[in-house]
This record gives sequence, structure tokens and C-alpha cells, in this order.
Amino acid sequence: METQLNEIKLRYSTRQKATDWIKISSSANAAEAIFKNWDKDHIATFECFKIVLLNNSNQIKGVFQVSQGGITGTVVDVRLIFAVALKSLAVGMILTHNHPSGTLKPSEADKSITRKIKSAGEFLDIKVLDHIILTPTGQYFSFADEGLL
Repeated sequence: METQLNEIKLRYSTRQKATDWIKISSSANAAEAIFKNWDKDHIATFECFKIVLLNNSNQIKGVFQVSQGGITGTVVDVRLIFAVALKSLAVGMILTHNHPSGTLKPSEADKSITRKIKSAGEFLDIKVLDHIILTPTGQYFSFADEGLL
């Protein structure tokens, strides 16, 4: 009897030439790039958590939506974050999520998941450069700027 095994595939596909990738030089230009690409029909409706994957020059390789939740929260799976980061050969990342309520203050859960992801990144040599919270109006809070990273 022949035994067949399941095949596992993760796919990373580029749509832009690397020369056209946006370079991140500050929390302000990161927040602007992320906000411009956020679905404006949903930013005020429910919370989403995304990762922005970066190359060694801090250029954006791509964005991955990790989760979509309810009005006040979403579940973040650290294993999924690093499966995607490793597949895309990212050397750094920016965590980001929205607060539909418009508040810029990070919750204790926000701080906790940031620490957990940063710790895992250190083990895998993938830098977590920032965690940016966005509001529906485009305002942002940067963990790095506020010394919380």
C-alpha cells in the first residue's frame, strides 16, 4: 500500500519591483503608508492586526493581515506572524492595528502582545521596529516613539 503525504505550501508573491518599495525612515512615514493602504470602509468598524514586513534597508516587502476581530479587540497568533515573516525572508517588521473608537492609548493587551512578539523576534533575529496604533482619522500612536518597545 502506497502512503501519500499532504503537501504544505506558503506563498509570497511580489507585485512591485524592489526599487519601488517604500522605505521606512520614521514612525510618521510608516503610519502614513499603512493608513493609505488600510481599508477605509472598515477602519472605524472592527479591529484588525497587521504586520508590515521589511527588508534589511527598512523597505516594505509587504503587509499581512494577521487577524480581524470585533469592535474592541482581535486575537493575535504569534506563530502565524513568524510563519509569514520567515516565508517572506523579512529581517524586520512593524506591528500595527487600528482602534475603531479613535482612542490612541494602548491597552494592557496591546502592550502584552507587543512584548511577546518582540521576544519571539529576538529569538529568530527578526527585529520588531515599532507597533503603530491607527485611528479612523489617520492619527497614530507609536510604541517606539513613546519608549514602550
